[in-house]
Amino acid sequence: MGLLRKKQVDSVDHLSRDKGHHQLAKKLSVLDLVAIGVGATIGAGVYILVGTVAREHAGPALTISFLIAGIAAALSAFCYAELACRCPSAGSAYHYTYICIGEGVAWLVGWALILEYTIGGAAVARGITPNLALFFGGEGKLPAFLARHTIPGLGIVVDPCAALLVVIVTVLLCFGIKESSLAQMVVTTVNVGALLFIITAGGYLGFKTGWTGYKIQSGYFPFGINGMFAGSAIVFFSYIGFDSVTSTAEEVKHPQRDLPVGIAIALTICCVLYMLVSVVIVGLVPYHALDPDTPVSSAFASYGVQWAVYIITTGAVTALFASLLGSILPQPRILMAMARDGLLPSFFSHINKNTQIPLKGTIVTGIFATALAFFMNVSQLAGMVSVGTLLAFTTVAVSVLILRYVPPDETPLPSSLQESIESVSLKYGDNIMESDSRIIQSPGSCEWDDRHSHDKGDTQLVRPLIWKGPTQEKKSEQMRRKIAAWAITFLCIGILVFASAASAEGLHSTLRLTFCGVGGALLVCSLVVLACTPQDDGRHSFGHAGGFACPFVPFLPAACVLINTYLLIDLGAATWIRVSIWLAMGALVYVLYGPRPKDDPYNQLLQICVEDHGLLCEVVELRRGGRFDDKWNPIVLKDVLHRRGVTIENLTKKIEKDFGWVVPNCGGAPRLGNCQYYDHDRSHDHER
Repeated sequence: MGLLRKKQVDSVDHLSRDKGHHQLAKKLSVLDLVAIGVGATIGAGVYILVGTVAREHAGPALTISFLIAGIAAALSAFCYAELACRCPSAGSAYHYTYICIGEGVAWLVGWALILEYTIGGAAVARGITPNLALFFGGEGKLPAFLARHTIPGLGIVVDPCAALLVVIVTVLLCFGIKESSLAQMVVTTVNVGALLFIITAGGYLGFKTGWTGYKIQSGYFPFGINGMFAGSAIVFFSYIGFDSVTSTAEEVKHPQRDLPVGIAIALTICCVLYMLVSVVIVGLVPYHALDPDTPVSSAFASYGVQWAVYIITTGAVTALFASLLGSILPQPRILMAMARDGLLPSFFSHINKNTQIPLKGTIVTGIFATALAFFMNVSQLAGMVSVGTLLAFTTVAVSVLILRYVPPDETPLPSSLQESIESVSLKYGDNIMESDSRIIQSPGSCEWDDRHSHDKGDTQLVRPLIWKGPTQEKKSEQMRRKIAAWAITFLCIGILVFASAASAEGLHSTLRLTFCGVGGALLVCSLVVLACTPQDDGRHSFGHAGGFACPFVPFLPAACVLINTYLLIDLGAATWIRVSIWLAMGALVYVLYGPRPKDDPYNQLLQICVEDHGLLCEVVELRRGGRFDDKWNPIVLKDVLHRRGVTIENLTKKIEKDFGWVVPNCGGAPRLGNCQYYDHDRSHDHER
């Protein structure tokens, strides 16, 4: 079934090599990743959220709210770090979901991320204009070519300044990833410098005046513990952005080492800065007296430090510019990953040979973001931005659970070919069984022991298609995987029920408690089952070995899923109606374009060759640079192709056309690895 189809974990490697023979440039270091992560995460929100959340929810306890939100964000960061190490891909959460959960969910995640980055970039760009106007003395004094205008008769407020900024960022991104990261580093440094000024200068004023903001009768928790947690839920969104680091995974010099370090340092810097800024601001001015629109600059103005507004505004403008860079940078890379998988036109997968970036995708992204920033007031759509990120956070955490307990190394064979392959295996099984089983490492493995290949002649070419392992051990492993899979399923259902009931304040208290109890019971029982179930040994060989491993599995990913699901549900009905329309559009595009036709035997066979890691990679090996190898059973493959009316010649042509993989030729006839094939009348003839 197309919706459940999964991608091979290593397919991105040979696709990036063979599609147009150009790869993304590997130029990023840890410092670049930190700059990208901090720049994309710390927007101008910190300059506003401090006042709003302190006044209405947390009071002086805002600092703890930022800490709790940072810990919650770290849960997702742990999950991202493991998958980014094992499967470094520009597709980020979309790619991880495609590998672990399936094509349907991956498509929705990718489609939601497209919405997030497009609307997010436009919203950030329009937010720069009023901040930039402060340097000119107000929006009314901006130059005419930058000032906002209303189109007569239409009521549309156009923003030339926002559109110009998007164009500048797009042009900058077109120069290359190293140039983009350098620009991000510069503006992020200015922003962090402004925040450090707020902390040091504000701290000096606070110690000098005795921290009047903390000398209030209502105490440190004026809204109670519930208010503090409510504040955490709001400021959590100020940590969104660190995931943009993983979209540059294919451009990192040492992804297994640098990606987890970059994510951890970026998130830590953001959390520390957020907490210190909140400590200073709510200490300078009582929380109830903070200006909800300009809390930081008004706090300094109350102490007569009027000139500080220019430093603070500079920080806000650079923060927004860095956030704009962080919003547009991942978008073409997500498009590129989806195009590689055939879910979007191949136009988006093109990598420019000079700049080594997805240039066409970057230009298209810039055009759409420019149009939105110029024509639309996207503030009403701002809530939709969070859906893509939270949905990605959720599926990434679920993917970690799947990786640990039921890694998709062995994909079940589709029923359309099961009968043919089984009959062929039985027909030739006795004659082609490998006499020396040492060259077979394990059932479903693609790796071969080449130590004895030089003295075995053709024996390695006539191995059976499906190797039968010990029956009892195989049954025990199947049962373990089945139990783990059901436990993960019920865990997700329990979390969904619990989070829905917990956020449904209008529901009758009895029903609410009942649903919370049912969901909580499912959640706890599933966690207990997973905790008692051994993790799959296949996780060690999944993707790239080594690197970071998420701790406290299954508890940490489960907590991550619970938090993000609650926040998703809590976004409100209006946001979900808008998002549902966008997702419905995406489903329509998927149905019309995404899946390949199922009635074409070539497409069926291609699908299996690409996806069935455990079984048919023994027949057609795709691991070695996207080329066919010679380590499979030629007799079985030939008979299967013949039964389906598929010729080697036409199959290789279709592979070259659809995927860009190279099939070597020998004497004018297509061949696979070192084995040459002729027509069907000589179906068993081959030579090395």
